[in-house]
Amino acid sequence: MHIMEGFLPPMWAAFWFVLSGIVVIYGIIQLNKLINNKPEVKPTLALAGAFMFILSSLKLPSVTGSCSHPTGGGLGAIMFGPAITAVLATIVLLFQAILLAHGGLTTLGANIFSMGIMGPAIGFLVFKLLKGKLNITWVVVLAAIFADWGTYATTSVQLALAYPLPDFGTALANFGTVFAVTQIPLAIMEGLLTGLIWDYIMKLRPDLLAKLGLIDLEKAKGGAE
Repeated sequence: MHIMEGFLPPMWAAFWFVLSGIVVIYGIIQLNKLINNKPEVKPTLALAGAFMFILSSLKLPSVTGSCSHPTGGGLGAIMFGPAITAVLATIVLLFQAILLAHGGLTTLGANIFSMGIMGPAIGFLVFKLLKGKLNITWVVVLAAIFADWGTYATTSVQLALAYPLPDFGTALANFGTVFAVTQIPLAIMEGLLTGLIWDYIMKLRPDLLAKLGLIDLEKAKGGAE
């Protein structure tokens, strides 16, 4: 998913920087509020960021100018929402671009938008829509899967806009088809792993999830959640 350094035309690189910057600035404001009001969630924030960093560093060859890998954004989106996840993704993507040559600085805005904004927003929406209708762990699994797919759908759009050859629709179909080969199974595996991490947090610190408004602590203790 990481679009490589220098791959986007300057106009599109600037466009995604501006768009992502607005969301990241809002996310920083929200993150400061969260830390001031609920400082006890700091370890969970660190966990969500580390989870994203590790999974999104496991890259496989894919579309020219990009790659395939799990994204790890679903967990952060579920717990903290898309705006704060965008801040976590910015930190992750900066480290990867500078230290691992994974992604790039000129394409940072585009990569933040796909992995840190659109993917998490879709995962967050799935979580909100399904919460209370299914077992909470399976809701988390599905949200993480759709967050991953949303990221790659967005990257396909970004690449098709930059290189609409022979036209946008054909380019979008081509990019999306190549990504689908790796990303359908990778997203499912990521979803299952995210579900395991969620269950671990539920067992270890359900009080933190309750403080974030994600579960009812009494129901969770009774096994109904």
